[in-house]
Amino acid sequence: MGAPPYHRDRGGVLVSTLGTVAAVVVLIASIMLHEAGHFLTAKHYGMKATRFFLGFGPTLWSFRRGETEYGVKAIPAGGFVKIVGMTPLEEVAPGDEGRVFYRQPARQRAVVLSAGSAVHIVIALVLTYVVLVVCGDLTSTRSQVLVDSVPKCVIADANRTACQSSDPASPSQGRLQKGDRIVAVNGKPLTKDSDLRDSLKVGSPVTLDVLRQHARISVTIDPIPVTQKDSKGKVTTIPRIGVLLTDRPDPPGVGVFAAVPKTGATMGEYLSETVQGLGRIPATLDDVLSGRQRGPQDVGTVVSAARVSGQVAGADLPVKVRLGEFLLLMAGLNFFIGVFNMLPLLPLDGGHVAILAFEEGRSRLYRVIGRRDPGRVDLNKVMPVTYAVFVAIVAMSVILLYADIFRPIKLNG
Repeated sequence: MGAPPYHRDRGGVLVSTLGTVAAVVVLIASIMLHEAGHFLTAKHYGMKATRFFLGFGPTLWSFRRGETEYGVKAIPAGGFVKIVGMTPLEEVAPGDEGRVFYRQPARQRAVVLSAGSAVHIVIALVLTYVVLVVCGDLTSTRSQVLVDSVPKCVIADANRTACQSSDPASPSQGRLQKGDRIVAVNGKPLTKDSDLRDSLKVGSPVTLDVLRQHARISVTIDPIPVTQKDSKGKVTTIPRIGVLLTDRPDPPGVGVFAAVPKTGATMGEYLSETVQGLGRIPATLDDVLSGRQRGPQDVGTVVSAARVSGQVAGADLPVKVRLGEFLLLMAGLNFFIGVFNMLPLLPLDGGHVAILAFEEGRSRLYRVIGRRDPGRVDLNKVMPVTYAVFVAIVAMSVILLYADIFRPIKLNG
């Protein structure tokens, strides 16, 4: 999924590492909840579930409770629930015939197959709602222009961060101060930083309306010309007033009731981003194979998600904003996984649901036209397609994993 729209990765290594670890923990918890969705719905309908494992490969640890074995395997690349009789091809022990999966009503089987993806959507919904209520609306444009600091000088060289004796004094010294909210420039309402920059002209004083400690005052400042050279060597002269504006005003709060429709709207944004991300997969793979850098909105693996989470945790932002951005990243990732897993392709859950829907639709059609129900789809005939899709998914994952390790997605481009 896409990275948050603004960040500066200035945080310490420890904080970034904690963010990465937190992402891994959340992803493992999401996998377990996904499998719990399958497991609990199967048990609810009386189906027999014999295994509930996190990971694949050799078993590292397990225990048995009742008829189910629970445990952890060596390769933490997912999880699985073993439900007896997932297909008619499976041998069933005597006495379990009435509890096998494929003999249950179609509606119940559809619920069990879809439950894992539904859990991811619910996780995304809950996390989004919690962020809105606790952290505020992080997607808001935050139409406040706030003064972060007033340096003693206007630094003429864009490559420097400290004043030198040759730098002109800041014209905002003694006029503006940290925490001032600039609400108007030359009598026109101000809603974003660029409006202020566009209003500055050398030789033309600007009058700023400022809110300071609940009082509104007017301040007149004369912009000064500063000559700067960009990264390509081009020299330009720009007007400056010698003030730094914050890029991190507090997000507006959202009430518990107002957060409900906002959560719904955000889920719609997740869907749009997911569809776009899936549609960009061929182009993303081409970029990786061609050596081009991927953008923040391109698809990645869990390694990318963990790395981005670390960058979010280490960003120079308030703790509440960092927490909110991290949870929104996890929400968007869960939503993507939920949708991807329901694509009508075997061996994904959506492929099994598609087969089930085809069988039910065909049975009803045959009943209407008075023909004998042809029964279940012969899974042996679709196995070549299943293997092809599986190989394609694995190949895609390997390519993206390579890119995530050697050419990771960068938040700041």
